[in-house]
Amino acid sequence: MKRRQALLAGMGLLSGAAAAEDLRILYPQHEPLQGPQVSYVLALLRLALERCERRYRLQASDRPMVQSRSLLELARPEPGIDLFWTMTTAERERRLLPIRIPLERGLIGWRLVLVRAADRERFAALQDLADLAPHIAGQLHDWPDTAILRANGLRVRTHSHFQSLFAQLAEGAVDYLPRSIIEIDDEAQAYADRGLVIEPHLLLRYPTALYFFVSPRRPQLHADLSQGLEAAQADGSFERTFQQQFGALAARHQLAQRRQLQLANPALPAATPLQRKELWFQLPR
Repeated sequence: MKRRQALLAGMGLLSGAAAAEDLRILYPQHEPLQGPQVSYVLALLRLALERCERRYRLQASDRPMVQSRSLLELARPEPGIDLFWTMTTAERERRLLPIRIPLERGLIGWRLVLVRAADRERFAALQDLADLAPHIAGQLHDWPDTAILRANGLRVRTHSHFQSLFAQLAEGAVDYLPRSIIEIDDEAQAYADRGLVIEPHLLLRYPTALYFFVSPRRPQLHADLSQGLEAAQADGSFERTFQQQFGALAARHQLAQRRQLQLANPALPAATPLQRKELWFQLPR
């Protein structure tokens, strides 16, 4: 492909600008607290690109994009971005090109909860989903987790602004915020002065994955990244990068000792590779 582009450019059939544009990967810029794992995800992206025949160039968007805006831009006939990473749903996989390798080994569905410090004892007494059901969770309106929680009989109050979730919790408008284990440490630190803490006994779990999604207009990019990620998985570099970022989480949050509440995910696509055990995080025995 690369040689063909160079040949076409030399023949005047493909401009240098068009060739360069085809090898650019434009991804959405994130607000710091809303994208705490950007450096990790970009490290995986670079691992995949290093294993591609084509030499792609990464570029962040000029302005930060929230999740809903990113998904709209990616699905447009003339997409404003080329790639985004987010939780999978059946609807997203119908509209976009998913690379079905969970970037975080499925940990996006391992949820601890932020609560007000004064409520720790109240939450420590909860034994199952029926006990949790009277309490109100805070979520953003466009997060897939909102539908998952509601499908499992849990009460949810939504908001359209990320930072407002923490204000709602601190002020008592909601009772808890379920947050992925890969996100919650930075958030707990950022809002510690509001009296918010990580509840030490509960672990909510539902099957899901954080994938790279590619614009339907970029099938070659999708093929190259799929091949590159599979190569990184096979040679161990994916696992080493994961362990460097997340290897200490299980011990730090004492996951094996927590009370696990299993939730169903009705939006989980049938093509999710749950049978590939090597792709998913397993608690140490």
